[in-house]
Amino acid sequence: MSSNRIIMHIDMNAFFASVEQQGNPELRGKPIAVIGSAKRTVITTSSYEARAYGVKTGMATWEARQKCPHLIFVIGDNRKYTYTSAQIVKLMMQFTPLVEVFSIDEAFLDITGSLSLYSSPERIAHLLKAEIRHHFGITCSIGIAPNKLLAKLASDMQKPDGLTVIRPDEVGQVLDRVPAKDLCGIGRKTARQLALYGIKTCGDLGRFPVGILRKRFGIIGERLHQMGLGIDDSPVIPAEQADEVKSVGHSMTLERDIEDREEILKFLLQLSEMVGRRARRYSVWGKTVTLSIRYADFDTWVGRQETLPSFINQSGDIYRTAVGILDTLVLMQPVRLLGVRLSNLRYESNQLPLFHEERKKAMLVDAMDEVNDRYGDFSVTFGSLLDEEKAGNKGSHVISPAWRPNGIRNVDVK
Repeated sequence: MSSNRIIMHIDMNAFFASVEQQGNPELRGKPIAVIGSAKRTVITTSSYEARAYGVKTGMATWEARQKCPHLIFVIGDNRKYTYTSAQIVKLMMQFTPLVEVFSIDEAFLDITGSLSLYSSPERIAHLLKAEIRHHFGITCSIGIAPNKLLAKLASDMQKPDGLTVIRPDEVGQVLDRVPAKDLCGIGRKTARQLALYGIKTCGDLGRFPVGILRKRFGIIGERLHQMGLGIDDSPVIPAEQADEVKSVGHSMTLERDIEDREEILKFLLQLSEMVGRRARRYSVWGKTVTLSIRYADFDTWVGRQETLPSFINQSGDIYRTAVGILDTLVLMQPVRLLGVRLSNLRYESNQLPLFHEERKKAMLVDAMDEVNDRYGDFSVTFGSLLDEEKAGNKGSHVISPAWRPNGIRNVDVK
């Protein structure tokens, strides 16, 4: 395969379900569905055995049961998934230092410089697949192409346990037969709009007049044109070379819908402590606090923010600001998800405040952080978080798409 760049995209197959099946031999070969918690009713992911019956991500459990009466529901273990993902990333880095984590179960590798050690890109792919299967007992699908856009497209072409190579001289032929909606970055809404212009395949998109695309989609129109031609110059960016994070946030899907203010405040305090801990760990301060609320219908959400006159990173300051935002809202439904984010950031080392009371408070926070760093999050916490019902409710029930196995995006999950 000859090209200036050789990019590989690795996509773990039915990752959460595969990890569960590997950990429990009784689940292997059976249709299973991973769900967020016993009280929630949506499928997080399903095994390929379940997918054969039509069980899909986002499907209600009752509907999944109708399609597959012998479906086995498994409560997800996010800590297990993030740990496994981090270990797989370490394995990938044995083949190239240029690894970009795209999500918990996906990564891009630039293997251009690794070919001097291996006979071909396919050789690297087969070795990686064998190592992942040997160490973790799960499979992945791999795409190899001249750029990230095409590599991700290729990895979707043969699942599960597939390997697809798109060579530079094959790009036009491949794009002529692939639906435009299969390109990463083209969602269902955009695909419907493109179809109104008669654009069905990637080839159609590449040949369509770029001026019309610009007029209809604005600056994105130019990018759509390039995608249709298979052009993508974006580099594979390892975590240590990534741009500075623009915000520090955490969200939590609740075990049950709540509307009592005191309960909401407890979760806000917990979220504020999570955000504050990460901000302090990486010497980040912010001026803007955003509160996000998603209602029980999961289709309606509210997001409000407040920008402060000075920078903060102490959990109490974040919490008080979030409560202030909450007090401006009239909640129309019970709450299903809460999120707190600190943005408008600056990076600088912590310095003790000038005034005695503020200095004493900062030293107390530092002491709490030191204990929690050593013994685990929430080993020392606020008294209002210690009631038995919430004591085990530490961490997020949702793994953010921004999750990374290290650095400031490595959030604690449940």
